[in-house]
Amino acid sequence: MAEQSAEQASVAQVMAIRLWNSRWLLVAGVIGILIAFAFAGISAYVLVPALLLLPAAALLPAAGLRQSGENTAAIEAIGLQRLSGEYLAAAVADPLIIFDRSATIVHANAAAFAAFGGIAPGLSLPLKFRAPEMQTLLDGVLSGTIASDVVDYTEKLPVERAYRVSASSVGHGTDLYVLVFKDQSETRRIDRMRADFIANASHELRTPLASIAGFIETLRGPARNDPAAREQFLQIMQNQTGRMARLIDDLLSLSRLEMKPYLKPGTEVDLRQTVDSVIDSLAPLARENSVVIERDFAKGPLNVPGDRDELFQVFENLLENACKYGQSGGRVVVSIAPADDGSEPGIDVIIRDFGPGIPEEHIPRITERFYRIDVETSRTQKGTGLGLSIVKHILTRHNARLTIKSEVGKGAAFSVHLPTH
Repeated sequence: MAEQSAEQASVAQVMAIRLWNSRWLLVAGVIGILIAFAFAGISAYVLVPALLLLPAAALLPAAGLRQSGENTAAIEAIGLQRLSGEYLAAAVADPLIIFDRSATIVHANAAAFAAFGGIAPGLSLPLKFRAPEMQTLLDGVLSGTIASDVVDYTEKLPVERAYRVSASSVGHGTDLYVLVFKDQSETRRIDRMRADFIANASHELRTPLASIAGFIETLRGPARNDPAAREQFLQIMQNQTGRMARLIDDLLSLSRLEMKPYLKPGTEVDLRQTVDSVIDSLAPLARENSVVIERDFAKGPLNVPGDRDELFQVFENLLENACKYGQSGGRVVVSIAPADDGSEPGIDVIIRDFGPGIPEEHIPRITERFYRIDVETSRTQKGTGLGLSIVKHILTRHNARLTIKSEVGKGAAFSVHLPTH
């Protein structure tokens, strides 16, 4: 009853405002009707209805406004009925579970089914999530001691996933609560990679620095007046500083590659000319390692879209590794040919050595930063452990792929597939 009275008062207020806003129009209308009555001889029976129609016409917008407001309210009511909890939960991309005061599941969205499986209305949450942190979270929210809370939770099966779980009540007096699971797995993986990278880089730089510091101390002490020892130590120090310089250069290259967006195809690169340049630049290294580099290039144009300097760096890294680590094979074969494996159109560049090969268990990780099959051999060959990681980043920017095939004792083949469009 009170709501109806308030609504009537509101309508009356709107009508009064409409009349006040139309006051000058009403005055003009009244004057016009009176003039017509005086000079045109209009009957009094016409005069009175005409005067009464003026305020009625002024109030018509108010009635329309009321009708419009009622229509809007009706539309909103229908929309709110359609926006049930089920529809809202389905619109959330993260796993979401609605439960009641007994910690029993009322509803779970599709993301929750996909993430946890075996979830259905009527299932007890404490039986599904037995971790102590989840039990504490549910107890705190259901007891009413906290309105909402957040904990970290790790799901072990089918694969390990890390979640940031938040729990809160739904509205007031509904006796319903909601759990939302934010997947943190990728963020934590990146954090671990960053921490491992810093630790590895620090270790790689600390080793030559410690060596240089030790030789400096020796040169200033026992070897102060020993020309032969001084020359030997200075040579080692020079080698160590060169190693640090190469490591820093590779780190800067990786940093620049990670900051660049994906390469937009545009510039054409002649692979024949680029790979020829790489072979010529590494000819002294091949002679030093007693390795013969053989060419096997297909006829016709061998062009791909890309950045010539970056592709030069890719083939330089791969061919340098082949000459160093496949040295015992005595030769390296570099072939370029259009792809014929039925995949997307492209050109394959294959660098094959005939050295000791790579054990199968190392192949999946060989492009990781600082990953080495044999640490001592890598350092002897002045490797930084970053070359293949740089190759992988450059090829990713070119929408290309690297395939590694190897058999222990028979060498290794590194295949680069570059799309032609």
